[in-house]
Amino acid sequence: VQLQASGGGLVQAGGSLRLSCAASGRTFSTYVMGWFRQAPGKEREFVAAVKYSAIRYYASSVKGRFTISADNAKSTVYLQMNSLKPEDTAVYYCANTEDRRLLDYGLETEYDYWGQGTQVTVSS
Repeated sequence: VQLQASGGGLVQAGGSLRLSCAASGRTFSTYVMGWFRQAPGKEREFVAAVKYSAIRYYASSVKGRFTISADNAKSTVYLQMNSLKPEDTAVYYCANTEDRRLLDYGLETEYDYWGQGTQVTVSS
C-alpha cells in the first residue's frame, strides 16, 4: 500500500487548507483512512478518520473546523481545514488500516501504512 499526501503550506490564522492523500494497493472503500499530526517537540496525535466514506471521527481540538471526506473513485481522502490556528502547525500524516472490531481510530499503532507527511504552518 502506498499513500501520497499533499496540500500542505503556509497560511495565516483564520485561513483554510485542504490536504489530500491518494492511496493505492488496497480496495479503498473497505479500509479506514486517518489523519494524524505531529508538532515540533510533541508526540504524533490523532486528527480525524473516516470509514466506508461516511463514518467520521474527529479529535475534539479540530471538531467543527476540520472535515474529513473520501472519494472512493479516486481512492483519495481529504482533510478540509478551516479557521486554522497557529496551534494547528504540524506535519500532517495520512494513514490506512483495515477495519476490524474494536478498532481504536485514534491510536496510531492501529494503522498499518503511512504517508510521508505534509507540512502545515499557520502564522499568527
